Amino acid sequence: MLELKNHALDKLRAGELSLGVGLRQARTVDIGKAMKTAGFDWLFIDMEHNSMDVDTAVQICVAAQDAGITPIVRVPGFQHFHATRVLDGGAQGIVVPHVDDAETAAQMVSNMRYPPLGHRSVTGALPQLDFEGHPVADTAEAVNRETLLVVMLETPTAIANAHEIAAVPGVDALLIGTSDLTMEMGIPGQPEHPDVIRAYETMLDACRTHGKFAGMGGIYDPPVMQRYVEMGVLMVLAGSDLAFLMAGARARAKEVRGLL
Repeated sequence: MLELKNHALDKLRAGELSLGVGLRQARTVDIGKAMKTAGFDWLFIDMEHNSMDVDTAVQICVAAQDAGITPIVRVPGFQHFHATRVLDGGAQGIVVPHVDDAETAAQMVSNMRYPPLGHRSVTGALPQLDFEGHPVADTAEAVNRETLLVVMLETPTAIANAHEIAAVPGVDALLIGTSDLTMEMGIPGQPEHPDVIRAYETMLDACRTHGKFAGMGGIYDPPVMQRYVEMGVLMVLAGSDLAFLMAGARARAKEVRGLL
């Protein structure tokens, strides 16, 4: 079996917390090594909500691999090229926003998995394999096995369809986008609302039933995060570069102004 490592996926398979950090501001390749040192397992390279281009994203991905932190890209849409271009460039996972039904999930599997799981087109040597040439069949098997496909549930419709979505072969994880879900539910900014708790219960039941990993985004208050982790969430988007920058900057400005 061709060896290929995906640190975030290894943590999930071991039943451990896999912690991600969102990248919206960072544009240099050293961010992967910095976030690895900080204690994170994966980068959430966000191409839905920022202006980062593909070239920058894949350079961060390649550097992250060597740093031992998994580069995962949130794509901006369902077109096949959004996923395949960053996968060919070095991403080890894809997050797909706004997946409301099994048909959309199955289309994303088709887009980003090599046959026989999907219909992804074969390219030359990949950075994930250090640009070493291998038999095509071995490459396809290894990349399919070690590439994370995460679909985001962000509407009541998606939650209602959670079991059907989780049943799609080739999907690895379901991740609730809690901010958008609360907006769609008419309870913005209320991650502990009973309806949100029920949504997580539904998602977690679907993941357990179909052998998928459960993920969480949009919740960054540790006591609230703990509730959902104790329920069974393992894939946790734990914060973002901008939030950490602002928190540290505010704390330092307040501290230094207090010197006089």
